[in-house]
Amino acid sequence: MLSDLKPLFRYMARYRMGYLWGTLALMATNAIWVIFPKILERAINELNHRDLHAPETRQIILIYAGLLVGIALVKGVFLYASRWILIGISRDIEFDLRNDLFQTLEQQDQGYYHRHRTGDIMARMTNDLNAVRQLLGPAIMYSANTVLFSVGALYFLLRISPWLTLVALAPMPVASILVQYFGAKIHERFERIQASFSEITAHAQENFSGARLIRAFAREESQIKSFEKANREYIGRALRLVQLMGMLWPTLEFVLGVSMVITLLAGGRLVLEHKIDVGAFVAFNTYMILLTFPIIAVGWVINIFQRGTASVKRIDEILKSKPSIDNSMADATIPADLVLDGEIEFHGLSFEYGERTVLNNVSLHVPAGSTLAIVGPTGSGKTTLINLIPRLLDVPAQPPTLLIDGRPVREYPLHVLRSNIGVVPQETFLFSDTIRENLKFGAQETTEAEVLEAAEAAHILREFEEFPQGFDTVVGERGATLSGGQKQRTSIARALLRKPRILILDDALASVDTYTEERILQGLRRYTRENGGCTTILISHRISTVREADQIAVLIDGAIDELGTHEELLARGGYYADLFEKQLLEEELSVTG
Repeated sequence: MLSDLKPLFRYMARYRMGYLWGTLALMATNAIWVIFPKILERAINELNHRDLHAPETRQIILIYAGLLVGIALVKGVFLYASRWILIGISRDIEFDLRNDLFQTLEQQDQGYYHRHRTGDIMARMTNDLNAVRQLLGPAIMYSANTVLFSVGALYFLLRISPWLTLVALAPMPVASILVQYFGAKIHERFERIQASFSEITAHAQENFSGARLIRAFAREESQIKSFEKANREYIGRALRLVQLMGMLWPTLEFVLGVSMVITLLAGGRLVLEHKIDVGAFVAFNTYMILLTFPIIAVGWVINIFQRGTASVKRIDEILKSKPSIDNSMADATIPADLVLDGEIEFHGLSFEYGERTVLNNVSLHVPAGSTLAIVGPTGSGKTTLINLIPRLLDVPAQPPTLLIDGRPVREYPLHVLRSNIGVVPQETFLFSDTIRENLKFGAQETTEAEVLEAAEAAHILREFEEFPQGFDTVVGERGATLSGGQKQRTSIARALLRKPRILILDDALASVDTYTEERILQGLRRYTRENGGCTTILISHRISTVREADQIAVLIDGAIDELGTHEELLARGGYYADLFEKQLLEEELSVTG
């Protein structure tokens, strides 16, 4: 079982002094409490030979009563100290673990979240983390408490009567076998419970995130039934664990009850035969009674240990996850505040998802400060190409096929690279926070004037100012209170606030009309020009969006099919010219219609 806790050792080592003081407090608690029956023994033996009506007898009673109360008080102080220290350490380690889990998850590439469901990750960060805290706090404390008190009690029991001790503890091997058997079953069932909990957490998370879709397709009832089925499975597994625990504790209590009966029968006989005195017999029974809770607690501790070790494995799986995109090839001499020029070069770049080729021998040169537009049919690899620039996806290490400012992109530390890039993705994500905080997400040090300037460039300033709370309006989950166009423009303003040296817009104007699109493009050109310029990469299906670009690349089946300016591509009569004619016809039909 200790090997299962190995991932926690480095966390526990940070608080070794706390564990030392907590252990000392526990030792003091049990050292004092184990004396309690011996004081009781002396009191009974002394009073057994005295006149109960004598004045000195009353004084002796008060002395022993004071001693017993004093022992209880001192024991309470040390018990409080041990609980405060050891339970406090478990909370500190829970804090450290939660931070490390979050940091590990933040560093993972996007492929990690394609392979792992969000609900499962959330279950590990909540339910599993709580099980580990219980293991590190109460389980360790009660285990140590049981061992220390049992050792001390056993010493005094043997001094009273080795034979009686042997007879009284004869049923204990049965208890040990039961604990081992039930412990293995508990571990197995708890792993199944955690798997079920992950399932219902994931189910709930997906339903809450896709609430609009579920309502649009009128699938509420089917989803409720599906969740009820998963929930029933979780409850069924939990009840089977409860049944197991319900069998363990009464069984342990029965074994202890048998021990007490044996103690009364065998010990009473020894008293009648004058082999032990009455005080020793009372002390022996008191030790057996005081041992009842620690031994019963063994069942509870086993439950916590089995739950905890199952959860440690699940948490350790996350902690051991190494991001596939890291700084292993980064040049340490590159300063953290480096400002890029923004020149981008693709040299025969190819990229594959598994065995499927997405990009094939792409070669492009994007001068610093210029604008590149990328068009092409759906699934041609446009988004994949631009995701390689900020290393949201990684290009092959050798040979260097993607360079920024003449350096292979892998040589830049991730923070340096991404701090110079502003990205507006296809799927706009806004936090459930105010508009202002969403805008300042990537640039916390910006001033109010800069926020207004970026919002104006994205042609969203006036709409924000018309909201009842203005920029302090909370946008709701994923920006639910904003329209699609407002969310896209908010995302554009957020990217502009970073004053990026490379600006990437992945179909970022798809949700706005052509008039608003033209205003936004004008605002972008003005904003970037006033802030030192930047290299801009546009992906769009609209000719009106890309026609002013310095160069336009037509990407078909992962390869560059055409490259040139708007006029040059029209003259070639290829895919771009056909797309232009189709969109021109659509505009004419919409006007005449």
